[in-house]
Amino acid sequence: MKTFKEDIIKIFRDERGLFMIMILNFILAIALMVFAIVNLNPNSAVVKIGYGDIGGYRDGVWFDMVAFPLLALVLGVFHNLLAIRIFHKRGSGMAKLFLLITTLLIFGTFLVLIRLHGEG
Repeated sequence: MKTFKEDIIKIFRDERGLFMIMILNFILAIALMVFAIVNLNPNSAVVKIGYGDIGGYRDGVWFDMVAFPLLALVLGVFHNLLAIRIFHKRGSGMAKLFLLITTLLIFGTFLVLIRLHGEG
């Protein structure tokens, strides 16, 4: 636990770029979570829960859409903790790459949700 605290302090003091990407990742994940929760629509009997190139849109129940807020929590909190661990093991460059890939995943999830919301 001591090295975890030291790594956070070192990131805050020395690695401003990594710290800013961590904050951006967290803010985008919170925005994704809020967007996903607002668009759950529990009054609908059938909602669009997925898209496949061959079969088109898949119908399901609104409870299946709870996966998106949970994904946002994983991407926002757990991936920031993993980035600190990667920073400790591999350095700043790998941690930045990991967080940039996570940010792209968040943007992709936003696109999927917007597309599903538009069809539902």
